Amino acid sequence: MFGWKRARFLAYGFLLGTAGVRALSSKDAKRVYTHVTAAVMRGVDDVVKTAATVKENCDDIAAEAKAINDRRNEEARKLEIEDAKALLASSEQETK
Repeated sequence: MFGWKRARFLAYGFLLGTAGVRALSSKDAKRVYTHVTAAVMRGVDDVVKTAATVKENCDDIAAEAKAINDRRNEEARKLEIEDAKALLASSEQETK
């Protein structure tokens, strides 16, 4: 009994596989595959464009952040120089 059950499943699998191959290789199926592939390609193009835009925005943000930090460092350096000049001037007055 167990052998017939296996044989039946094997036969059903063979029939289903054969029907599946026939269905997948039909003209209609090929047309569907072509449309799906075209849609995927359009999607890939959109993703690539979006990624390029995001990368450009990130580069712009990084450049602006670097400019802000450079200005802040320059201002801090100017304050250090002014403080040093004031300290030198006060020490010169004390020595007189």
